[in-house]
Amino acid sequence: MNPKQLAAQAAMPHVKSGMVVGLGTGSTADFFLIALGDAIAKGTLKNVRGIPTSVQSDRRARELGIPLTTLNECPHCDITVDGADEIDPKLTLIKGLGGALLREKIVAQASSTLIIIADASKIVPALGSKCPLPVEVAPFCYQTHAAFLESLGSKPVLRRGADGNPYVTDNGNYIYDCRFASISDPVGLQKKLKDRAGVVESGLFIGLATMAFVATDDGVKTMKKE
Repeated sequence: MNPKQLAAQAAMPHVKSGMVVGLGTGSTADFFLIALGDAIAKGTLKNVRGIPTSVQSDRRARELGIPLTTLNECPHCDITVDGADEIDPKLTLIKGLGGALLREKIVAQASSTLIIIADASKIVPALGSKCPLPVEVAPFCYQTHAAFLESLGSKPVLRRGADGNPYVTDNGNYIYDCRFASISDPVGLQKKLKDRAGVVESGLFIGLATMAFVATDDGVKTMKKE
């Protein structure tokens, strides 16, 4: 079985009938959507409603027969299951390489439990070790943020689509992918980013994850919030 699929299967026992479930975005989260759709189709889970974290996961959930709702209708999620791009030992995350970081964080903050599913390649000793930090910015004068992001110790690169134009998120914003040597103070960095007008959100998920199921060569490892 694919390691991502193993991690997704490990999360399934935490989903109960009658729950409102946040539906993550990305290749690992897709395995969870498949498993959830299958359980609903078989009647193993009943009266489950999903809240997608992106246009992509909305479309995929509809294909798989997962009933949907919104945070406007149901302001509280019982559980959200999503992937991550990096996971540090404290369960602090970098997310957003798939471009859905803003909606993912909105749904995560509205959830009682955030379960992360991943393969072992996502585990890092410190955030920023492997992947850049996505920072979503408003299009207005977006170029002015490059120097600011550099002043924080990063090397920012504007994300572009296949056509060479700026990549546009589901929310109509742009993304700078910011490469750090490492992020020693995620809380301090997040505050500086949020204090900057025009920065909409960052891919730092701090204190949100309850647990993570990480597929390794020896099986699925469980990481829990300290």
